[in-house]
Amino acid sequence: MSIPASCRSEFETHGRLIPAVAGQGPDHMAFDALLLEQCQTTNNPGPVLRFYLWEGSWLSLGRHQTLRSNHWFDLVKSGRLAMVRRPSGGGAVLHGGGLTYALIWPHPPRQRREAYGRVNRWIASGLARLGLELHPGDEPALAGSRNCFASATTADLVDPAGHKRIGSAQFWQRGHLLQHGEIPLAPSQQLWEDVFGTAPPCWQPCAPSAASVEAALTEAIAELWPGLSWDVTPISSKERQLISERAAGYEVNESEVSSNNPEARIDMTAWRSGKPKG
Repeated sequence: MSIPASCRSEFETHGRLIPAVAGQGPDHMAFDALLLEQCQTTNNPGPVLRFYLWEGSWLSLGRHQTLRSNHWFDLVKSGRLAMVRRPSGGGAVLHGGGLTYALIWPHPPRQRREAYGRVNRWIASGLARLGLELHPGDEPALAGSRNCFASATTADLVDPAGHKRIGSAQFWQRGHLLQHGEIPLAPSQQLWEDVFGTAPPCWQPCAPSAASVEAALTEAIAELWPGLSWDVTPISSKERQLISERAAGYEVNESEVSSNNPEARIDMTAWRSGKPKG
């Protein structure tokens, strides 16, 4: 029996696993966008999965998120926070003390909800290996939400008590998908409260380690692509060069505050086509 053309590439290619690294926000965002670009220019591309940590505390803003006050910039000026713009949509996410995943999917389901559902099943299965029970949320999406973790939609995962544990966002470009997800593990309670005015998510009885979460999700990825071989491939020197050249385009500056410019948007050529989804 022949494999349908729409599915053949997933069976004939290898996936790429990129070893976890810690880095600065603009470098991470530039690399994720670069991986999505490579997916579109490579013959018969396979999926790419990477996990990463953040050096310091970073607030990432969704691709179209509007800034409404100078409060966050006051935290930046005090040296307690740095800010970066994501390629993906959604609300603000505070990074630091957690683990982030980026999944590049060359041939995802056409419906974004189905894509979210399949990724959520992978994540839930992986974390079940650590004894953690998660299921999709059921709240409506909050367009332009200041805080990604203020609500839990079907794109997100919550624990049995309804507390949001993992928030995800998408960016679609020419039929290819970049999905981001943040797993807060041990965020700064004081900084979270200063940024969002609320307490951070808290695991009970204790949070898993970033290393154990990465290992569990890496082991479970075979369930999302049965039969696909995964190659561990570090960041190449050419990729590092391109990241360095592009990282500045993801920095956020104070001119974006909407009180001064209601239509403020970061202008980046790489984002002029594609559909961000929260």
